[in-house]
Amino acid sequence: MIGRQSPTVRRRRLSAELRRLRESANMTADAVAEQLEWSRGKLSRIENAQWQRPNPRDVRDLLDVYGVTDQGQREAMIALARESRQRGWWTAYRDILAGSYVDLEAEASAISTFEPLVIPGLLQTPAYAAEITRAALVHDPAEVERRVALRMERQRLLAQADPPRLWAVIDEAALIRPLSSPLIAREQLQRLIDTEPLEHVTIQILPLAAGLHAGMPGQFVIMEFAKDPRIVYVETGTDGLYLEKPEELARYTLVFQHLCATALAPNASLAYISDMIDKLK
Repeated sequence: MIGRQSPTVRRRRLSAELRRLRESANMTADAVAEQLEWSRGKLSRIENAQWQRPNPRDVRDLLDVYGVTDQGQREAMIALARESRQRGWWTAYRDILAGSYVDLEAEASAISTFEPLVIPGLLQTPAYAAEITRAALVHDPAEVERRVALRMERQRLLAQADPPRLWAVIDEAALIRPLSSPLIAREQLQRLIDTEPLEHVTIQILPLAAGLHAGMPGQFVIMEFAKDPRIVYVETGTDGLYLEKPEELARYTLVFQHLCATALAPNASLAYISDMIDKLK
């Protein structure tokens, strides 16, 4: 696996900075597009991070229009544009990947996730991941194998130097759902317990006895970045929703805080899982 560098995160940062420079120069998007003889849509795609391979020449032209003369700042922006064009390890799986989730996950400094139905992907065993994949109506053995391989590759993120902080609240329903084999269930539960020595991984179990809770609407992930705004990911049947508005971030942050307060404490959660393993034997 290559280092934790995400082209998508860098595109977001580059786009946000270019928008900020335009606003600081008191220029409208129409005025900039007219001066550069661009379409209004091109500049809109640039400022909304909808360009896939940023052109350093376009960035230079924008810096000229905005009157950016500081050589260090110009070089940093051009370098960011070049980094945004690089390909991550996950591009080898583009045939089975949809959207930018894995790309964003690769550079997150903290990941807070609530899972009501399944174990989070970063904590799944290969056998459990295969079961989940087949349950999602993927029947081709080769594709199942590739999807499991992708999930295992993602998990290497937690073993790298300076890994992200992972905080997972898992509904008990995800733990008690029957699998094809008790052995697979025990192995998966033990995988959760094995995270105990990892200071950057925290697991909390939300027991069914807690009743209705703030996470009833469903799964979500909050990703934080060292130099970029947070983002909330809500999974759908195809790709998912990426939420960035302040009110959306505030809402999901509040929900996650409520879930953490409602769930068992981390030590009690691991003891709870251990009891479940004993009952499976």
